[in-house]
Amino acid sequence: MGTVSVRNKKIVVDFRFNNVRCREQTQLLDSPANRKRMEKLLKIIDAEILMNSFEYAKYFPKSNMLEKFAELNQRKQTASTYFNSVDAPTVNEFADIWFAEKVVEWRKSHKESIQGILDSHILPAFGKMKISVIKKQDILTFRAALAKVQTRTKKTLSASRINHIMTPLRMLLNEAADRYEFTSPWKNIKALKIPRTEVNPFSLAEVEKLIKVAPDDFKAYYTVRLFTGLRTGEIDGLHWDKVDLESKQLYIDQSLVKGEMTDAKTDGSNRSVQLTDRVVLVLKMQMKATKHLGPFVFCKADGKPFNYQTISRVIWEPMLKRLSLKYRNPYQTRHTFATLLLAAGESPEWIAQQMGHTTTTMLFRVYSRYVPNLTRQDGSAFDRYIQSETGKENEHE
Repeated sequence: MGTVSVRNKKIVVDFRFNNVRCREQTQLLDSPANRKRMEKLLKIIDAEILMNSFEYAKYFPKSNMLEKFAELNQRKQTASTYFNSVDAPTVNEFADIWFAEKVVEWRKSHKESIQGILDSHILPAFGKMKISVIKKQDILTFRAALAKVQTRTKKTLSASRINHIMTPLRMLLNEAADRYEFTSPWKNIKALKIPRTEVNPFSLAEVEKLIKVAPDDFKAYYTVRLFTGLRTGEIDGLHWDKVDLESKQLYIDQSLVKGEMTDAKTDGSNRSVQLTDRVVLVLKMQMKATKHLGPFVFCKADGKPFNYQTISRVIWEPMLKRLSLKYRNPYQTRHTFATLLLAAGESPEWIAQQMGHTTTTMLFRVYSRYVPNLTRQDGSAFDRYIQSETGKENEHE
């Protein structure tokens, strides 16, 4: 919706047309009647813009903007002619151009993820189509088809995964539309709503059972995971030079992603993690086992880092089955650490720092509903406080 303002005592109308801000000064003096008149005119202009029937010269025949929009119109016609010709680029062709230009900005893991999405989903569906002819309905039909895809475990794709697949398609279409000056079909398409993060932490008793049942070579690994809250990439990529047992700290500034060492996930992920005596003890034992093999704290016999998928399948899943525990992905060790710290009454700010969160917002959003179950916060603490303070007052009377 446009706005009405005043400059040099005369009314100015301000609105957007073809993604360009337009400010036109009228010859009308500022008055309530003239303002009302211009507000009514702006409503008509907005309606015509929405219906693609707006003609700039009809309302502002002497405007300096006319030449600019005439040039823009010419460019659009040229682009339209190009895209409707037999030589118009296909999604396959433009994807190659776009990928080659963007790849320099991406980490290796992100590049592989985007390439996988293009090869498995986007190009099979749209590759042979001219990029200019894809319509909004084509996009929605593609997304609906993704919702029916089954994974190897016979589950359908999650909303998060579908959004992840749709993102490169959105970027491709919007970039092509901007570059070749056609209207992107990606309009008013909202991402699917993602359910709240699934948090299913282990109890302290279950933690002890997990460590006990872990193979001897992995007891230290899971002790550190469960009592530091490190992400999989952070613990698998942990180097001995980041371990300070004297100060009882780990320094996290890197991560192992798909076999490649990269910077930490976010700036907030760069942090020092305080270690309990129990973790320090197992790390001292681990030092004897692996420090001579190379830089990785946890590694295979040849000093090479773990493959998290193999460890999950060969070590983690059998541990849960042996204890008859419901399957949970290894990331739940991180959730467990957070909920145990909250249950112990540690400061939320300190917990957030340990976890690599820049604020406590995510901490409360993701974990708060588990705190009452772990700490028995049923109002009894407040009741005890009231009784204590009342007792003090009675003593003073």
